[in-house]
Amino acid sequence: MNQIHRPTVVALLLAGAFISILNQTLMITAIPPIINEMGVTPNSAQWLTTVFMLVNGIMIPVSAFLIERFTTRQLFLTAMSVFAVGTFIGGIAPNFEFLIMARVIQSLGAGVMMPLMTTVFLLIFPINKRGSVMGLIGLVISFAPAIGPVISGWVTEHYTWRVLFYIILPIAIIDIIIAFFALRNVTEVKKTKFDVLSVILSSFGFGGILYGVTNAGNFGWGAPITLVTLAVGILSLILFILRQLKLRHPMLEFRVFKYAIFPFSVFIGSITFMGLIGTETLIPLFMQNMRDFTAFEAGLSMLPGALITGLLGPFVGRLFDRIGGRWIVLPGLIIITLATVPFMFLDVNTTFTFVIVMYTVRMLGLAMIMMPIQTAALNQLPKELIPHGAALDGTMRMVAASVGTAILVTIMTSVATMTEGSETIVRPDIFGVNVAFAVIAVLALCTFIAYFFIKFDPSPAEQAKLEKGNRVS
Repeated sequence: MNQIHRPTVVALLLAGAFISILNQTLMITAIPPIINEMGVTPNSAQWLTTVFMLVNGIMIPVSAFLIERFTTRQLFLTAMSVFAVGTFIGGIAPNFEFLIMARVIQSLGAGVMMPLMTTVFLLIFPINKRGSVMGLIGLVISFAPAIGPVISGWVTEHYTWRVLFYIILPIAIIDIIIAFFALRNVTEVKKTKFDVLSVILSSFGFGGILYGVTNAGNFGWGAPITLVTLAVGILSLILFILRQLKLRHPMLEFRVFKYAIFPFSVFIGSITFMGLIGTETLIPLFMQNMRDFTAFEAGLSMLPGALITGLLGPFVGRLFDRIGGRWIVLPGLIIITLATVPFMFLDVNTTFTFVIVMYTVRMLGLAMIMMPIQTAALNQLPKELIPHGAALDGTMRMVAASVGTAILVTIMTSVATMTEGSETIVRPDIFGVNVAFAVIAVLALCTFIAYFFIKFDPSPAEQAKLEKGNRVS
């Protein structure tokens, strides 16, 4: 471990993860012009965001196997190269099908980055310094998706949406070149066996559920194609979980849920992240399509919130090392729940300032939740389970975000359609957005309730003092 230059490893992995996660939301404010240019529906267009997160969700379980099977260098260089190829195809895509394919290829590489970065950081830093370094991960998780709509809005207003891919491509190539010369191996390679059936079942499981939800938006919840795809997804997911519990070396180790804090922390992190992506999808649609703001203005409304999460990430990490997660997460959950409520009352008079202020307050709460809840959970796991814990946490987060966003867009469009022609509802489209935000608010309240079921460990600083006292005695 002494031969590893930590700042280099941290910088390379952070850069790779940042552009990977940035791509989750980079297309959000570009969706309206893509809808116009390529003639697709909003439910189909939101696949540009949700398919990226879905393939992330499929790849992250595979990443636990890949991290154990290949060296850090092999995995990072391959993942970033695949991501770069997808980015290039996205920039030259002649139609919507090619664009979707590009997003899938991008996500195949990006899906490995977060669990790889999390695993490596937890291996090269002692437990009493993990909060600080995980604060940097928190910065990436929160800041990258939040800054995506801002960049997207500015680019799509002044240039074609294709420039978004041309911005990302050289950054990916530079990261690959530097990593080729500077990155060293950290993880321990094991001769684990690749289980093809597990990959097939997880792909059909997560893919079927998302496709089913999207079909519900296009054809209705009772349509045969919706019911069939949902049934295939749910059945495949159940079979996937049962298979993992039976395998001696599972692709995804669900036994990490036996550790008391883990299921509740994963639930809170997943729902919070779903609320982030859902909010960042709904706000541009509301501002551009219903209030006639420009794409840049829609993205700009999220900039202060993005800056808040970026600035608070390292600070929250250091605070975690001192006092633990208990007293950081609770105020964050209260803030994010209360700050979601005003979005239930958006109307034709909603101002640009109102959206900025409420979104920024909401992001303040998010910055206090994401990193502490993840670090508190992973700190409980033994070293051999950290890759599986990081992969499972990331999987649940991405799947919740992709399926959740599809459901929210479906709710928005379904409510708007059902209330069309109503005498009491003047703007059915805005009412659909209000109902979608009401769902986010209810889910945020559920995370607040889940908090009280978590038994937090002592803070890393307290643990260090206890260990020192035990050695002295």
